[in-house]
Formats: sequence, structure tokens, C-alpha cells
Amino acid sequence: MDTEAAREQLVDRLRGRVDDEAVLDAMAAVPRHEFLPADRREAAYRDTPLPIGAGQTISAPHMVAIMAELLELDEGDRVLEIGTGCGYHAAVTAELVGDGNVYSVEYHEGLAERARRRLDRLGYGGMSVRAGDGREGWPDHAPYDRAYLTCGAADFPEAVVEQVRPGGILLGPLGTRRQSLVRARRRADGSLDREDHGGVRFVEMQ
Repeated sequence: MDTEAAREQLVDRLRGRVDDEAVLDAMAAVPRHEFLPADRREAAYRDTPLPIGAGQTISAPHMVAIMAELLELDEGDRVLEIGTGCGYHAAVTAELVGDGNVYSVEYHEGLAERARRRLDRLGYGGMSVRAGDGREGWPDHAPYDRAYLTCGAADFPEAVVEQVRPGGILLGPLGTRRQSLVRARRRADGSLDREDHGGVRFVEMQ
């Protein structure tokens, strides 16, 4: 498979769904096939989620791109990710903010360790990944300009909200029976100004 050509074709298909050229450039820069098990790599540039082990998935490329656009990421933004998985979404984020500004928490220790090694090998060695409970966020590096969930939750975890600065943005798939992609801006008093961006389907937060 010509992975570079396949990636370019994927990005062309994303145009229209995503308008931010910086996000499209980030999607073009990250080799999605490198984040997949060997037996799944032929499907790397299909616009679909794929299993990565431990009951987890790599998100569909269009969803990664849409989330990156909704987060309004700029170089230098400090970002908290809940749910590292294979590290693909974090790598796209790093292309937009710099790998030294991404802090990611993964529930499964094995996935966290593999993601850490993979990201380092692919040139994202400045990224910080730890195994732990995503509901607790990562207070050591707060406050964050942005935080996002790559797994479904009933609501944004209280600790994660508290770790985002006033004016910062949170994003994630929220809901119990049905999930919606919700973007929220944190007000000075700690409350959230929310927007619903439509139905989605993610694995549940553990």
C-alpha cells in the first residue's frame, strides 16, 4: 500500500467536513497506519474506527479532524487528553499545538506504554502519557487551555473541568444511552457554556 497517497486521498475526502487547513495539514502529517496492529494496517486510511485491542478503538479520521477543529487549537496551547488509546488522536493534536504541550491519560497500562513507545519512535517524544483514571485528569500540569475525551462519559468529569482555565474549551462524547459530541467553554465561575454538535458513538470511559 502506498501509505502517503492513501493519506492524501483521505484528507481530500475530509475537505468539506472540515474547513480548517491547519487541521487538514495535521491529518496529512500523521501516519495512521503506524498506530494500528499489523493485521489492520490495510484499512488504515478508510474513514472508520478500528479495534486496537483491550476493547478499545482508534477513532474514525473524520471524527478526529472534527474534534480538532472544534477545539480551536493553536500552537502552544496546553492540552489534556483523556483516553490515549494507540496515540493517534494525540499525535494529530501534537501537530497543532506542539508535542510538548500534550498530556494524555490512558486507563490501560499496556496501551499507555505501547502508545508512549510508538509516539517516541514517530517523533512525538515530547508528549506526556501516563496510565491512570481519566476521571482524575492530570492535575500536575494544570491549568489546561483545552481538554477532550476520546471515550464516552455521562458528563465531563469534575476534576477535568477544574483543571481547565477559565475561557478554556472542553470537548467530548457525553450521554448514557445516546451520546452527543458536546463542546463547552468554562466560565470564570467554573460553570460551562455548552453546545451540542450531534450524535456520536464512542467506547465508554473506564
